[in-house]
Amino acid sequence: MTKLWSGRFRDRTDRLVEAFTSSLAFDRRLYAHDVQGSIAHCKTLKRAGVLTSRETAEMIRGLEAVKAELDEGRFPFVPEDEDIHMAIERRLTELIGPLGGKLHTGRSRNDQVALDIRLYLRDALKAMTGRIEELERALLSQARAHLDVIMPGYTHLQRAQPVLLAHHLLAYVEMLERDKGRINDALARLNVMPLGSGALAGTNYPIDRRYTARLLGFTDVTENSLDAVSDRDFAIEVMAALSLIMMHLSRLSEELILWTSQEFQFVDLPDAFCTGSSMMPQKKNPDVPELVRGKTGRVYGHLLALLTTLKGLPLSYNRDLQEDKEALFDALDTVSASLEVSAELIKGLKVNRDTLKRAAASGAMLATELADYLVFKGVPFREAHTVTGRIVRFCLDHQRDLETLTLDELRSFSERFDKDVLDVLTVEGAVERKAQIGGTARKRVEARIKVLERALA
Repeated sequence: MTKLWSGRFRDRTDRLVEAFTSSLAFDRRLYAHDVQGSIAHCKTLKRAGVLTSRETAEMIRGLEAVKAELDEGRFPFVPEDEDIHMAIERRLTELIGPLGGKLHTGRSRNDQVALDIRLYLRDALKAMTGRIEELERALLSQARAHLDVIMPGYTHLQRAQPVLLAHHLLAYVEMLERDKGRINDALARLNVMPLGSGALAGTNYPIDRRYTARLLGFTDVTENSLDAVSDRDFAIEVMAALSLIMMHLSRLSEELILWTSQEFQFVDLPDAFCTGSSMMPQKKNPDVPELVRGKTGRVYGHLLALLTTLKGLPLSYNRDLQEDKEALFDALDTVSASLEVSAELIKGLKVNRDTLKRAAASGAMLATELADYLVFKGVPFREAHTVTGRIVRFCLDHQRDLETLTLDELRSFSERFDKDVLDVLTVEGAVERKAQIGGTARKRVEARIKVLERALA
């Protein structure tokens, strides 16, 4: 077959070059958005007097027929199709004749693909937001179901202070809320229409770009044709947002891996989301969170690859930009799948209440409560910190827990201790005293759950 751009060439394209330069294997997923943009372009050409009403109607019918073939998996691809844009135009011309050759009037594949990616991303990111919210709902459901469960809070992976398990789970909901905000920010910036920029300089035809933008639901049009065809900032911004989502999922996965280990035994993962060992019959491996953790590096790599591709490109369009789609599509697919499987995993999580209760009551988890008690009695915090540190050292030397100390033993370290100190040395009290905004007290956590549930309803 003759290439649609072959007029200037004597020789046909080498088969090696066709295979090397073809993007059809991955950009065919843009077909619905390519047809959507082409239909809007047809209407704009009619408005500009380039197409008649009859030609416009016939071309739109042809484009809808092409889309139906693609929807149903019966589109006749041929080896000469370089990309989905040329495949659609080639097939349209087969169906409606020479009139199909008018479709490309006033546009280039440069502004066409820039449009298609933006249209695709609009839909993909809206779907991504839905995936995020499904995970948020799963976390909120587990938080509400375990409002009475106290666990050790950690810094440096060392037990630090008691917190509600629900409070810990809500930390990830807050991360996901920020992720949604970044996606919405990216959506606002990518929702600008590049069509009408031509190859790089604009178009000679009197097309109404704002009319096209309204047809396609864009809030604005690009103001510089050189920038419009070569801009992939929006793709980088999306991939940065996706990388942050994966970072949050990886942190959650790491905690699940730790919590399910025999060393922690805080939670159990559902059997349906784990695998066994081919050699060791006793093993129950947390493969799903491990894979999510592993796939995070893959998404990071795609972001770095696109940044590297863009860093040395002169204006305007260069074929290097074909490399944007594989990275972008794989990142979207990876994050979407990771969110979906993580949500289902969290729904099936079993919390080992007794183990968490024992862990929250062990060691010197209430040391800060003891120091703060002295502060309320008028002792400067640094002095209170030192006194409490000596008490902790005493407990370590004698293999005692703070809660087991008697009033006389405490008073041997400071005369400021009174009998009410024994009321302070409880895990429940330590949690409930953190009642300021953002604290782990039950009333604060429950209030935050209600706010988030209403927002997701």
